[in-house]
Amino acid sequence: MLLKLLDRLEEVLISTLMAVATTIIFLAVVHRFFAGIPVLQDWMVRLNVSWAQELCIFLFVWMAKFGAAYGVRQGIHVGVDVLVRKLTGGPRKAMVMVSLLAGALFTGIVGTLGANFVWHIGHTDQTSSDLEVPMWIVYLCVPLGSYLMCFRFLQVAWNFLKTGELPHHDHGHVEGMEDVNPDELLAGTSAAPGGRA
Repeated sequence: MLLKLLDRLEEVLISTLMAVATTIIFLAVVHRFFAGIPVLQDWMVRLNVSWAQELCIFLFVWMAKFGAAYGVRQGIHVGVDVLVRKLTGGPRKAMVMVSLLAGALFTGIVGTLGANFVWHIGHTDQTSSDLEVPMWIVYLCVPLGSYLMCFRFLQVAWNFLKTGELPHHDHGHVEGMEDVNPDELLAGTSAAPGGRA
């Protein structure tokens, strides 16, 4: 129940960040376009959207950190697995576990260093240049995203120990499309009027 809630929260957060960033970029482009029209130029110049670029950068950084954790959970990260695919049995299982635990260790270290950095920058008055947001809030995505990614690596490792399976994303699969057996497709075309087997 708690894991499903975390999964859903992760998906909603990533989707919201993406939607907000896309909307802001769209509005900034529209603003820039209309600012070039002489009739609207004076009115558009009074609308200050200089903050849009900085906010979008922050949103995309947050989206990337949490998106990386989502990628671990879904098995969509690019990886070099030529050697792992050649191995079988115990050596394959050991190699996969070493990889997953190394990922968990690395992201745990990054999360801890990020938390330390956020703690220290939180005791300063440093703010962002356009939005004037405290920088510790901006950098908070590093420990949060890294710890979530560490948790996802450990979750995948635990599931691999129990089931022997890793999450895998089929890039050829389109959601909403029914899976069709290729033999049925061939049988359907040969049975078509005027078709020959």
